[in-house]
Amino acid sequence: MAHFAELDHNNVVLRVIVVDNRDTSTPNGTEKESIGAAFCERLFGGRWVQTSYNASFRKRYAGQGMIYHEGADAFISPSPYPSWTLNFETAEWIPPVPKPDGLYEWNETNGSWDPISPPAEE
Repeated sequence: MAHFAELDHNNVVLRVIVVDNRDTSTPNGTEKESIGAAFCERLFGGRWVQTSYNASFRKRYAGQGMIYHEGADAFISPSPYPSWTLNFETAEWIPPVPKPDGLYEWNETNGSWDPISPPAEE
């Protein structure tokens, strides 16, 4: 089985569907993304890009709301904060300040990591 993600005009994933291998392959059985994408387009319209359930290509499996970044050829989550930058090799968002060890949460207003207090025991 192959998996294909439908993209909107901003490359945001709208949905992911499963497509039978016979609908993605040449007559001799060679799987091709273009064949699968064309199959999806005929059935549903729209633009389709193959995604890998085991993340063997495009960095990770696509999910609704993720973005297909053509330059990185990867599916990425939306940026968690405006100050974070995308690492194109890993397709991961990087904070401007490395996260320290322990329990911290990002404070976008201050541009720093704030410690998370453990819940008080009753």
